Amino acid sequence: MKQNHLGDAELDIMLALWSGEGPMTSAQVKEKMRGKRDWALSSLMTALERLCAKGFVVCDRSTRTNLYAPLVSEERYRAGEGAGMLEKLWGNSVGSLVASLYEGKVIGNRELSELRELIDALEKGEPR
Repeated sequence: MKQNHLGDAELDIMLALWSGEGPMTSAQVKEKMRGKRDWALSSLMTALERLCAKGFVVCDRSTRTNLYAPLVSEERYRAGEGAGMLEKLWGNSVGSLVASLYEGKVIGNRELSELRELIDALEKGEPR
């Protein structure tokens, strides 16, 4: 199933929701986003409703205050976005991705060593 893409503002809202320890009110989401995006509460609520319509968020309206919770986990979203980028930009070649990052000086020898350790651990069945 193809996953919807989040815009930058929507991603900021999802990051706030993912960082919570359960359902959050719009005011709590706004507080989590303080300094990153300082929206009017009405604008945030509109964006939260869009995320509900897209299937990323559920809203519990059974209490006086609406409670918002993510329907898509951060890990699932990251995996979907990563797979999409890998396919679109590097033809599903992890080697091309790493080479591009290294040649562009985005990563260096330290990150390559971390990648080797991760690959070794995954091949041995060890958790990350």
